[in-house]
Amino acid sequence: MPSRKQRRRREKLQRHEYEYVIENEEGEEVAVDHLAETGKGPGREKAQRGPVDRRGREVPKPSLQRTLKRGAIFGPILVIVVFLLGGNELGTSQKVLQAAMLLAVFLPFSYLLDMLMYRAFQRKQARGPGTPSKR
Repeated sequence: MPSRKQRRRREKLQRHEYEYVIENEEGEEVAVDHLAETGKGPGREKAQRGPVDRRGREVPKPSLQRTLKRGAIFGPILVIVVFLLGGNELGTSQKVLQAAMLLAVFLPFSYLLDMLMYRAFQRKQARGPGTPSKR
């Protein structure tokens, strides 16, 4: 026989609006709309947030800083890959230059993809839930 906690979790998962219900400190389920009316909880913040993905996480705006951080992560990886796959024909400076060229293509492409994804999430959120996409 499932425990009370397991039964509540199963009931919560079977509800369609389970995202809008949270548990307070006493273990009671409280609707988020009620919290928004009182000025407490995540209800007020939800209206001011940006686009949200399927998991309910906010999609951040594309930024040059985030793209440069991504480049700082993938730059050394690109250098290592070029050194491993470059063979003996290329010198060290040529391999580093080739990795820099790859990074020069990767960074704008990464920023462009971030921008396209952000705009797609904005359009999807503007359409509202339950509205089919136009294809």
